[in-house]
Amino acid sequence: PHPAQASAEPPPPLELLAQLTNTPAPSDTPARTVARKVKIWSPIAVLLGLVLLTVQLVRPLPEPTFTLAENASSFTLPGDKLSIPWPEKGQGAVTVVGSGSIGTFGAEKPVPTASVAKIMTAYVILREHPLKKDEKGPRIAVDAQAVSEGSSENESRIEGLELGQTFTQQDMLKMLMIPSGNNIGRLLARWDTGSKDEAAFVRKMNDAAKALGMRNTTYTDPSGLDSKTVSTAADQLKLAEAVMKFDAFRAIVAMPNADIPGVGRINNNNDRLLVAGLSVRGIKTGSNTPAGGTLSWAAYKTVDGKDRLILGTMMDQHAPPPDPNGANSLLLVQDNSKKVIEAVREALTSAPAVTKGQVVGHVDDGLGGRTPVIATQDLKAVGVPGQKLTLTFHRTGTSLPRTARAGTVIGDLTIGTGPNAPRVPVALQSELTEPSVPEKLTRLG
Repeated sequence: PHPAQASAEPPPPLELLAQLTNTPAPSDTPARTVARKVKIWSPIAVLLGLVLLTVQLVRPLPEPTFTLAENASSFTLPGDKLSIPWPEKGQGAVTVVGSGSIGTFGAEKPVPTASVAKIMTAYVILREHPLKKDEKGPRIAVDAQAVSEGSSENESRIEGLELGQTFTQQDMLKMLMIPSGNNIGRLLARWDTGSKDEAAFVRKMNDAAKALGMRNTTYTDPSGLDSKTVSTAADQLKLAEAVMKFDAFRAIVAMPNADIPGVGRINNNNDRLLVAGLSVRGIKTGSNTPAGGTLSWAAYKTVDGKDRLILGTMMDQHAPPPDPNGANSLLLVQDNSKKVIEAVREALTSAPAVTKGQVVGHVDDGLGGRTPVIATQDLKAVGVPGQKLTLTFHRTGTSLPRTARAGTVIGDLTIGTGPNAPRVPVALQSELTEPSVPEKLTRLG
């Protein structure tokens, strides 16, 4: 065949059909082209649409979230802000447990603690050897070092101890905290770790301080005699709140005096405040020449039928010389602290922060649905005038429900800080329903 004929392409199918049937092929117009494309792509588009609709219906829904209402995120107690009568020098801090900080003064820089360090010694001992309120605990033997240190001059100590003499753990803690026995602090440190010195115990003290968030604190000894044992008033409040959770500790530091078999009566170095009629129940004094006077205190006031715990620390209080071993500075820090305690106790009050039935927020289903949440009871704030407290929502369970009846409790609303902060249950004001089909189909997120 001719090369041109061999390379000629066969006619299109429609022309071939027309040739065979003698029917001319329809002309290729734009309309016929569009119609042909529609016939081809329409089934594909419908199939894709069905797939997308199915995906929208079956894909996981967003997790419901709770949002606090703006008027329920914080509360300021009414009245003029309390002016605390701080001294001119040194540093201090005061807080109401459950409500939070009331105020601080002075630079937050580490300064010597003196015997306030014994609070940490007691904390570590009680954390590792817990005692109930009236429990005596194991008997602890006096070693030769404790006997020798009982005759040391220029430091507080328990005198007249005898080698091999035993005391209960409770009595040891009394001798540590009430008259501030340095030799008892070191003895307890050696007993706890089974060591010949206190180094291992001091490491425990620093580890405990780190765990409590005491970032500006360093312990070098269990008694506080070493001037390199330093802390801040704010750090000591963190420790005070932790140690006052021990029933046995609270009972001991509230005692003006105690009778110890084999030793006799011991008197509290803080008895001036314990008997001042201010409901002071501890915690620990400290005084020496480097530290001056230091004091960590605990006082109570009954508000709305409940005893509210007020904690404070004052440090770096120095009386004019001569001041042998900080004796006059101890009186100074007690007097200055007394003024603060009086002012805070006088001002401490309560006020309604949230009322029963008040809308405190809403549950958002993530698709535009918002279900109001209300307080089921009144919620009162405890603090001093002008103090601003934060409100926080804590949900019940690991997640919020997707559907629930009206009145279902979904969590608590807390005002203040810590486990002792006042709280009330909050519940759904109306029924919480799952998003509708149109909402599921039209969602973008």
